[in-house]
Amino acid sequence: MPPRLSVIIAVTMEQVSNTLRRIMAQALKNLPAQQLPQAAWDFAAGRAVAERTRVLASELQTLVVEVPDANWRAQLYAMAPQFLARLNQFMRIERIEFKLARPQNPAPTGAASVAAHPAAKLPRGV
Repeated sequence: MPPRLSVIIAVTMEQVSNTLRRIMAQALKNLPAQQLPQAAWDFAAGRAVAERTRVLASELQTLVVEVPDANWRAQLYAMAPQFLARLNQFMRIERIEFKLARPQNPAPTGAASVAAHPAAKLPRGV
């Protein structure tokens, strides 16, 4: 690729990126206040991260985000400065706190499941 063409492409890509950023900022500003934290997080984090996380709260300039496990939490804490830079284009956030998702209660098994089931009763006289 000729050097001049690569410069033109780089400038064009930068212009497109700036235009998309402005469009996204305007779209986020038009959201109801309660939807802004999740939408801003989705944009700042990117699709792959947003699909595995969710905003729990946004209070006192802290965004609280639920993550699936400790490995995710460690990785996302390492990326927090990048997320903060992106988030602050749309809302004032000074800190991100990553909380582990609560484990889902597994289905009961064995004797415990029989005893816990409301329809499971011992016959009379047993």
